[in-house]
Amino acid sequence: MRLNSVVTYQDQRVDWYLMLLLGVVAAYGLVMVFSASVAQAERLHDNTLYFGRNQMVYLLIGFAVAAVVWRIPLVMWERYGLAFLAFSFALLLLVLIPGIGKSVNGSQRWLNLGVSFQPSELHKVAVIIFLAGFFVRKGEQLRTKPGVFALPLLVAAASGALLIPEPDYGATVVIATTVFAMMFLAGVRWLHIIAVVVLFVPIAIGLILISPYRRDRLFSFLNPWDDPFDSDFQLTQSLIAVGRGAFDGVGIGSSVQKMAYLPEAHTDFVFAVLAEETGLIGVTIILALFALIISRSFRIARDAERAGLLFGAYVATGVGFWIGLQAFVNIGANMGVLPTKGITLPFLSYGGSSALMTCFAFALVLRVHAETTDAQMREHKRIIRSREETRAGLRLANAQQDDRVTPANKTAMTLEDTYHD
Repeated sequence: MRLNSVVTYQDQRVDWYLMLLLGVVAAYGLVMVFSASVAQAERLHDNTLYFGRNQMVYLLIGFAVAAVVWRIPLVMWERYGLAFLAFSFALLLLVLIPGIGKSVNGSQRWLNLGVSFQPSELHKVAVIIFLAGFFVRKGEQLRTKPGVFALPLLVAAASGALLIPEPDYGATVVIATTVFAMMFLAGVRWLHIIAVVVLFVPIAIGLILISPYRRDRLFSFLNPWDDPFDSDFQLTQSLIAVGRGAFDGVGIGSSVQKMAYLPEAHTDFVFAVLAEETGLIGVTIILALFALIISRSFRIARDAERAGLLFGAYVATGVGFWIGLQAFVNIGANMGVLPTKGITLPFLSYGGSSALMTCFAFALVLRVHAETTDAQMREHKRIIRSREETRAGLRLANAQQDDRVTPANKTAMTLEDTYHD
């Protein structure tokens, strides 16, 4: 019986529901990468399975890394959060150094470490870990001293200063928005957040307008059909793919747009191929899966907060918000409701850095769940022990009272009862 209870407790430490959701999305994404990349893989590598096999390897490595991360106590991440953030900033600096950073399609976002690695993906996780620890240490001061939240803003600004020259405006927006969301959840007043937003929005608009590249992206989003063969080509081809999918899609592997019509079909625009091949049914399924993953992350964060694990609560909230925001931006760009951005769809887009760091991030969320379960179990045992001590005390008091009742006292009590009768 004790063995069964131990097995049950160990099972409770693993959030099998979240793991199932993540596994389904990863499998879904792997199928779509195999399907969406055939034309590009044939043209570049003379092997239609090239990108799909690579993605499978990336996921396996990501799962192995996640297994290691899950075993590391959260207190270690909280203790070394600043060092982790500094390391990620150093990698962002290396990307900008000519000869070290690798340029692809005009963007210098990768380091060549034998394989290409995108430091901005690691930086997103590092920012969440650092801010989670900062908010735990400075939580009360955030609510009473406006100057305290200058450090999170400085982190966001420094991140943008290194990401925009790459250029990676999408990652900048995701990191800045995640920082603001975590600040709000940490208790920063609405008035202070609005003041900062009012200050930063004109700067963001200015950065868009002074760059012809970003300006063209914005105007192509507003009117994607004014130049469908040049600046608007990606978006129009994406919209054609989405439209062809109709209700039930054209079938897995039967997309036409991926055959050299839709650029980056297996990376930034994999969702368009998914919509074409699986239709509204497939799109609804993938949106529901993302919604369940995000809501589960927030529920884990809520349980951690109730258990007193504030660092874990902030980490789970930050990861859930980041993944949700990134999915929203990517899908919105594919659907034409947001400007096109070079930003991946977690677990679905091809890319080793994205797959690795997404696994890394959700391993942290699963660790939060495990430590929350441990805390709940300790509290449960404390309550049971307190009740047993109370019962033992009552039994002892009753026993002492019985010892004080002598035979003579019992006879007197009986006579007294008879008299009253």
